Amino acid sequence: MKHFLLFQLYGAMSAWGDIAVGEERPSAIHPGRSAILGLLAAAVGIRRDEEDKHLALEHGYGMAVRMESSGTFLKDYHTTQVAPQVALKKHPAVTRRDELMALSSYQKQNQKISGTILSNRAYRCDALYQIVLWERQETSFPLAFLADRLNYPRFVLYLGRKSCPLSLPLQAHVVEAETLVEAYDQTKFISLKSFLKQIGAHKVGLSSDQTISLFWDEDEGVASGVQARETFIRRDKIFSRSRWQFEERRECHAVCQQQEG
Repeated sequence: MKHFLLFQLYGAMSAWGDIAVGEERPSAIHPGRSAILGLLAAAVGIRRDEEDKHLALEHGYGMAVRMESSGTFLKDYHTTQVAPQVALKKHPAVTRRDELMALSSYQKQNQKISGTILSNRAYRCDALYQIVLWERQETSFPLAFLADRLNYPRFVLYLGRKSCPLSLPLQAHVVEAETLVEAYDQTKFISLKSFLKQIGAHKVGLSSDQTISLFWDEDEGVASGVQARETFIRRDKIFSRSRWQFEERRECHAVCQQQEG
């Protein structure tokens, strides 16, 4: 038997970064490895410059994502003002207000500089995911500790972008099972429909996928309990957090039966 940590992610909007070129900022249909490990780091209280701790998370855990609903696609034409690095050298910015003041000061001497960046940003609306983690080696953060931190995080958690807050509790807990499929069968989540009904939002219409997709790290140390239909190569394995560098990993995919509830 093996221990698994489970938690769910749901939000009115989410964004799971994919390879971005130029002005396009796409979103994958489900969270990748770097996104989930970043969520863990925020929950535990690991700061962005603590490289060794981020790499410890990368090497310490395997991951699976059960996509209950992929939600609906939304694309936003996004404009933002960003101060160039030369302006920030003269006026170091700690807050967003500092950054805008640095830009304003720089524009007085360089009137042709607008500082405006245009982009098309993709989001998933009303998407629901159930995440599973397991230990690949001895770690500094046992699964039970991670469950507690996810339910009571150190830093604010969000779904890919800061504009995408959580809409429901993660309900993190640890179960014991032989395979990933058995772990999901033992989940103790309050279903999304039941939760919405409890808070008086039962009239909210949610999209529902006809099939449930399971994605998981190719890992000899854990049995999936289901035959992989295909394998993808994704570049979201953390190599260096400080330099934003990622390596390739193999991600298996299978289709599971829809759960009632």
